[in-house]
Amino acid sequence: MFRRTFWFTSGVAAGVWATTKVNRTLNKLTPESLAARAADRAVLAGRRIRVFALDVRDGMADREAALKDALGLTQPPGPRALPAQRARGLLTGPEPGGAAPEPYGGHDSHETAHRETGNGDH
Repeated sequence: MFRRTFWFTSGVAAGVWATTKVNRTLNKLTPESLAARAADRAVLAGRRIRVFALDVRDGMADREAALKDALGLTQPPGPRALPAQRARGLLTGPEPGGAAPEPYGGHDSHETAHRETGNGDH
């Protein structure tokens, strides 16, 4: 009698376990469950892509900095004369030991035309 009770209880337990397992599997295959799982995986993939893109940007910035260092482009440019500072020499007169620089490349087109023709009239 004990044997029959043992096997009966074992069969009931196996049946309950199998029924539970089948029901869980069927619930996983419902359209709502599949949609939720797909949405979760899409969000996870989006996060992975975002992390990858940030890694690529960091790598690009590092590589750009290395290339600028190799080409010497990271040093600040030396002092450059502003256009107003260059023109100041024209207004102050000749430099010591030399002639004053002439404006507009050394000639004025209007005066040059009169000198060439020999015509002093304006």
